[in-house]
Amino acid sequence: MSIKVKELAFIYHPVVDVARARAFYEGLLGLKAGLQHEFAPGSWWIEYDIAGTTLAVSNAIADQGTENGSIALEVEDLEGALAAVQAAGVPVTTDLQEFSVCRMFAVKSPDGHGIIFHQRKA
Repeated sequence: MSIKVKELAFIYHPVVDVARARAFYEGLLGLKAGLQHEFAPGSWWIEYDIAGTTLAVSNAIADQGTENGSIALEVEDLEGALAAVQAAGVPVTTDLQEFSVCRMFAVKSPDGHGIIFHQRKA
């Protein structure tokens, strides 16, 4: 069973210091912040649009070290993707999560790169 990937949903960079990250991405690179969500005081998810691709930076995901960024793949069928991953024996590193605008889960590639399977809500 293969997974139907529709597009690249976003690239994710975990950050430790949000102010320092914003100075880099917005100040040095000149990117404009789009979606900005504060999960709890000081715990941020910030998105930047780069030519139609979203770069997300966040300090809100606790167990993701800053050494590993991830890509998020928009899939047609999230439950089907989860079933395919499980059938292939690939360990899920982040269980299925529900957010107001999307749902997602994550795995690691054979080389340890984070892969997020993502589905936007209607």
